[in-house]
Amino acid sequence: MLPNAGQVAKKLLDVGILAAFLIGASSAHADATLDRIKARGKLTVGVILSGAPFGYIDPKTQEQKGLNIDVAKALAAGLGVELETQTVTPPNRVQFLQQGKVDILIANMQYTEERAKTLGYVPTPYDRVGGAAVGRKDSGIKDWTDLKGKTACVSQGSNYTQPLIEEYGAQVKALPSQPESLLALKGGNCDVAVHVSGTVSLMLEDRADEWKDYAIIIPSDLIPSDSVIWLRKGEGDTQAALDNIVKSLHVSGKLIEFARTNRLPSIAYLEEQQKKLKDGSQ
Repeated sequence: MLPNAGQVAKKLLDVGILAAFLIGASSAHADATLDRIKARGKLTVGVILSGAPFGYIDPKTQEQKGLNIDVAKALAAGLGVELETQTVTPPNRVQFLQQGKVDILIANMQYTEERAKTLGYVPTPYDRVGGAAVGRKDSGIKDWTDLKGKTACVSQGSNYTQPLIEEYGAQVKALPSQPESLLALKGGNCDVAVHVSGTVSLMLEDRADEWKDYAIIIPSDLIPSDSVIWLRKGEGDTQAALDNIVKSLHVSGKLIEFARTNRLPSIAYLEEQQKKLKDGSQ
């Protein structure tokens, strides 16, 4: 018995839907960042070179050094590809990622719910850091609450901006980069400069003569937050592959090794993560 016109039409419609689904799925897979990385044999990472211990240029060798660089190298090695770094700044780092100029960001961007609304990220952090307030030793500022009505310089896009304004009543001045923010502090244009604690603590130690009148004047860090690797939304395959590598770096102790090599002020968080992951506790 021959099928009627309605049955034929339905079958053709079902076939068309299936074909469209398969084509769409194939295209989505072919466009995946992980496939592109492996096809070209290169992982392009956006990095900020604002200073030790996270990212800087070695003055003797002119090579890029720092924890973020070591993590980037380990990720590329884990994927079996070469590493290419692209220097980014706080104002352009997200734009570079969204425009596809870089595959991922390891660029001093701690996790925030606001950032996670527009970007994807690797769930396992590779560090945890907070903000430190650098100011003159004679400023009289001893606590975050002392910043009410004071001017705090930060880098543009800093996750310290909101708590400084909303919780402590500071007047925030956002500069394009950390060096410009610190220069503004020295010029008397702000009362404190708030940046990642590890970076400013090493700066004060390594450049003691230059910064002899300045110190980290508030003993506690501002909003310690997870340092994560950022990527574009919807890139689940890349996310999963990188997360496995980060976990292995924790378990093997490589991240602790990187931290010690780069003189991170504290490795307590990394030791805690290593223990948790070794014990199978997420």
